[in-house]
Amino acid sequence: MAQTEYVQEPLAGFDPGAGGIDPALPLYATTFVVVDLETTGGAPDGGGITEIGAVKVRGGEELGVLATLVNPGVPIPPFITVLTGITQAMLVPAPPIEQVLPSFLEFIADAVLVAHNAPYDVGFLKAACAKHGYRWPNPRVLDTAALARRVLTRDEVPNRKLGTLAAFFHTATQPTHRALDDAKATVDVLHGLIARLGGHRVDTVGEAIEFARAVTPTQRRKRHLAEGLPKAPGVYIFRAADDRPLYVGTSGDIATRVRSYFTAAEKRARISEMLAAAERVEAVECAHSLEAEVRELRLIGAHAPPYNRRSKFPERVLWLKLTDGPYPRLSVVRAISPGDAAYLGPFSSRRGAELAAAGFHDAVPLRQCTHRLSLRTVTPACALAELGRCPAPCEHRITPEEYDIRAVAPFRTATTSDPQPVVDALLARIEALSGAQRYEEAAVVRSRLAAVLRATVRMQRLTALSGIAELAAARPAARGGWELALVRHGRLAGAGVSPPGVHPRPTIAAIRATAETVPPGHGPVPHATAEETERILSWLERPETRLVEMSSAWASPVAGAARYRDLLGKAENAASRQVSTERP
Repeated sequence: MAQTEYVQEPLAGFDPGAGGIDPALPLYATTFVVVDLETTGGAPDGGGITEIGAVKVRGGEELGVLATLVNPGVPIPPFITVLTGITQAMLVPAPPIEQVLPSFLEFIADAVLVAHNAPYDVGFLKAACAKHGYRWPNPRVLDTAALARRVLTRDEVPNRKLGTLAAFFHTATQPTHRALDDAKATVDVLHGLIARLGGHRVDTVGEAIEFARAVTPTQRRKRHLAEGLPKAPGVYIFRAADDRPLYVGTSGDIATRVRSYFTAAEKRARISEMLAAAERVEAVECAHSLEAEVRELRLIGAHAPPYNRRSKFPERVLWLKLTDGPYPRLSVVRAISPGDAAYLGPFSSRRGAELAAAGFHDAVPLRQCTHRLSLRTVTPACALAELGRCPAPCEHRITPEEYDIRAVAPFRTATTSDPQPVVDALLARIEALSGAQRYEEAAVVRSRLAAVLRATVRMQRLTALSGIAELAAARPAARGGWELALVRHGRLAGAGVSPPGVHPRPTIAAIRATAETVPPGHGPVPHATAEETERILSWLERPETRLVEMSSAWASPVAGAARYRDLLGKAENAASRQVSTERP
């Protein structure tokens, strides 16, 4: 049979030409539309515009002019006539705003909108579009008034009014409170301000827009740290003067993400403190987002950067396991050994582990005392035995065989396959407490049920993946080709991207040849953190991801904990609603 040629299907919704103005576009190559409005002076309610003046420029050259009077449909206040010279008689033959908008929106397409006190003009235009059913194109907006506040000092100009700035920059057209004259004056003011931006190392339209916003002196002083970074997925590391990692992050576009730390949108106090200490930014390019996320986790775990809050100490996990010897009990431990056969975890906090343990104690008669029991020596029973909460193995009221059937086996079965006996027992207890109108106690048991289900679902998912010696998967890349991942025992061992139009198998073979060797191990996450394996699981479970090769079957128990996901969601939602209603 003839082998068919490999052709990758295009991704739905991908349009390489989509998007607005590139923020990295140099100012000299950017098309600006400078606009000014005259209005009746009211609030932006969809009307009130009496005149529109707009000038399109690029590289200092005028490309087009749009100017028109607009009939607002309402009388003009006398003080507006005195201020602008626009009379009611002038506006009677003028077109209404709904007839002007199509031409205006076409005029500003693919351009950066510029205005003096831009929120005022943009507010009127957006309200008019909304009222008359036109989609506002949401262009990038540059405010010359805000830009002047950043560029010019009080010694140079006493205020940032358009007339003051026009006099300072000696504009060819003086503002007259008429839309086109004011727009032309704003064009010259814009060019004067752009000339000043070079001294502030602002060269692109995105940088100019952000520079006009309120940024701290530290952000402005350290902006050069974002220069020269790749526009690619990967990890970025802010380092101090002694090369210590201060903060580690990840992004699909390193350059754009790092630049955002030096904009007005970044308001976090700890990040401001971090920027003050940072001296350089290091970038680690990655094949795709999954590799970037995994590298970020590993770097944070290895260096514990002081300004990262999450994932800093991956080794600080806890496990819930059955002790050895006769009449086992549950114990919270920091690690499990190959000899441990019944355990649950990992837990990120002691509270989570103890909550799950309490759930098992509510459901099955596991002893809770910490005594080391003997099959020959009797130990006095505690109060739990008198309350019927413990079968009193300390007094040999139950045989080891019966204890194993009633207490130990349900825990072991719940962690590895079917938690139904535990779930049924907890649901019955919740129902009994609710029937007795002991709702607070029922809520406590519900939270324990959620802890048990959360831990068992998580561990069984992790175990299913980490039991596979090798798995290769592919996901369509945004710009063609395939994102590829090689996973060994739940750890990302290799990653890459195959070129568009080329079959991914040769790339997978190359990744396999250079991938990390990962031997088998004990537990649900033998050679990776639970967070790393969960990130891999999330990537693998996306609808667009395709499994290419597996060394063994990837399967979960038929009657496993995953079938209780809906119940877990309901328990967690009920708990969150209770917390929200209890807040003062």
